[in-house]
Formats: sequence, C-alpha cells, structure tokens
Amino acid sequence: MSTYGFAQSSTTEEIVVPLTKPNEAGTLEVGLISGAIRVTGTKAKEVVIKASLGERDARRQGRERASEEVGGLRRIANTSLGITVEEHNNNVEVLSEAMNRIVNLEIQVPQNFNLKLSTVNNGEILVRNVNGNFELDNVNGPITLENVSGNALANTTNGKVKANFLKWDNKSPMAFSTLNGDVDITLPAGSKFTAKLNSDRGEIYTDFDLTKDTKPTQVKSGARTEGGVYRVSTANFVTGKVNGGGAEIMVKSMNGNIFIRKSGK
Repeated sequence: MSTYGFAQSSTTEEIVVPLTKPNEAGTLEVGLISGAIRVTGTKAKEVVIKASLGERDARRQGRERASEEVGGLRRIANTSLGITVEEHNNNVEVLSEAMNRIVNLEIQVPQNFNLKLSTVNNGEILVRNVNGNFELDNVNGPITLENVSGNALANTTNGKVKANFLKWDNKSPMAFSTLNGDVDITLPAGSKFTAKLNSDRGEIYTDFDLTKDTKPTQVKSGARTEGGVYRVSTANFVTGKVNGGGAEIMVKSMNGNIFIRKSGK
C-alpha cells in the first residue's frame, strides 16, 4: 500500500497517484464531511487529485494572514487541507481529516473506474465521462451524472438527482432517491428494464412506453422512534416494464417530480 500526503503550504494542492495496474480498471473511494466531489474520466492511466479550500474558508484564511501578529506574537496558521491518499492494487482511497473546513476535490480518473463517493455538507457530487459502478451518497447537495456508462446507486436528502447514461447493461439494478428534489434520469432508448417509481408529493413523467402493472406495489418500511415505538409506513410504487422488462430501476422522491427520459430518439 502506498500513501500520499498533500503539502501543507497552500489552500490548493495537487497530487498524481500512479496505479499498481495502470492498464486495468480500479476503484476510487472518497468520504468528505464538508465539500464537493467532482470526478472526470480521462484517457490517462493515473489518478489526479486537486484539493482546495472552499471559498468561505479561503477568505477567512486570507483575513487571518493579514493580521498575523497579535500582542507581539506571530500567529502560525494551520493551512493543512487534511487530505491523504492511499493506493493498493488500483484501489484509491481519499481520506479527509478536515472537520471544520470545506474541502473541495477535483479528481481525474481513467475512464473505466468504479466510484464510491460520499459527502455531507456544502457540496455536490458530480461524475463525468466515467464507465463503472457508482455508489453515491450526499446529504445536503445534488448528485449529477453526465455522459456515464455502467450502473448507479445514488441517494441524497436535500438536492436534485440527475443522470445521463450513454450505456447501461440492462442486467444490473439501479436506484435513485431524494427526499427534497426532482429525480431526472436519461437512458438509451433501447433500454430494457422494470420501473419502480414513487413520488409522494410530485408527478411522474416519461417518454418510454411503460407497460404498467395493474396493481401498484406496496413497500413497507419500519423504524423505532425515540419513545421505543416501532412505526411502520407504506409507500405505493408505480411499477411496469419497458421494452419487455429487465433489471429493476427504482426511483423515489418525496418532495419532487420524477422524469425518466430516453436518449437517441
């Protein structure tokens, strides 16, 4: 396992991570507490990570540098971005120790790469031009997939989910969900899948020919409250087959619309 550390002398740092097997696919795992994650697929055979402070923290650091001396004492600023990177057999893990500052990541990966990305506050998750399996989790921000191939599980709480797939194998299930926001998915026109759709306070739109099931599917979920009471809730999903059916695509939004579009018309 190789570990790479960012220098601690600037609000923006870049590191190039060579892969153990540069001609093979790999996996990138990133977990942030606060900040954006933007990943782009390229023809290169290494992973390039650029980390920068969020605008708010960069401004604050600038103000602190302007008043370094207090009472004759010179302030020693902590300029560390709190990011380290580990690589082992094409598995690249980005670790963040920054608890009280926003750190944004711009990452370039080979086009065939699997992604497992998560962030909590103050940032989006954006993936462009990558072919792989994607596990994406956000809490307070949107998730966007542009010109990707493969399959995805994408979930956010407060934000829109938007995905444009160039290719999909029709065999792997996918799921997209948000609590507050629209979900907008574009798939190749010839895709074969079984749709499972639910919007509690919005509408569902599609230009695919959907053969609906005659009876909605009812899904139950349960959770124990703070008072020890077990609460069960149900949700009715609109289900149906597209182009004869295939792997399931589940799309859910509580407060937003659902759009399932076809490309290549």
